[in-house]
Amino acid sequence: MRWRAYGEHAALLDCASLTESMAAHAAVSAARPDGITELVPGARSLLLVETPGSGALAAVRELLADADLDHPPEGESREITLDVTYDGEDLELVARDAGVSTEDVVRLHTGAVYTVAFTGFAPGFGYLTGLPEPLRQPRLSAPRTRVPPGSVGIAGEFTGVYPRVSPGGWRLIGRTRTVLFDPRADPPALLAPGDRVRFRSAG
Repeated sequence: MRWRAYGEHAALLDCASLTESMAAHAAVSAARPDGITELVPGARSLLLVETPGSGALAAVRELLADADLDHPPEGESREITLDVTYDGEDLELVARDAGVSTEDVVRLHTGAVYTVAFTGFAPGFGYLTGLPEPLRQPRLSAPRTRVPPGSVGIAGEFTGVYPRVSPGGWRLIGRTRTVLFDPRADPPALLAPGDRVRFRSAG
């Protein structure tokens, strides 16, 4: 891990891996230190913002220096189930590259429990870890210019749901009617880092 100043009242923790970033986020979230106003995980980073004069960043440095990031605290997390119709444009491609049937792709995807590692790309888009090994496949060689909202995709070690129309290069295996981002809601995004997510076949 390496700390870097990020303005006057924030610091960026560079992590060695996604696992370390998730562990650091879990450790700080479980401790809930006074004075930390924002906690933003990334693929290999963790941004922390403190209340000026609180000394919270120094406290977090001490906390993480002593933390066992190989066995982070689980803490309390929500579990969200998303109903999915598995009829994505790339479902057969994913099955072929995995060497399984399309039914097996659905079974594998719905049989795992995922964790929101971090959010980004678009408001409400969560990068979910826990994808079964056979489904860990590369992005499309040529991204689509328009991916419909609710599209469920996979790319590398992640799965996720496109919250709104956007370009995208993930392999699409299905779609959900669940709204992932509503600016009128509180909070606007359905998924937050640390949440557990299950996918359920809607037939």
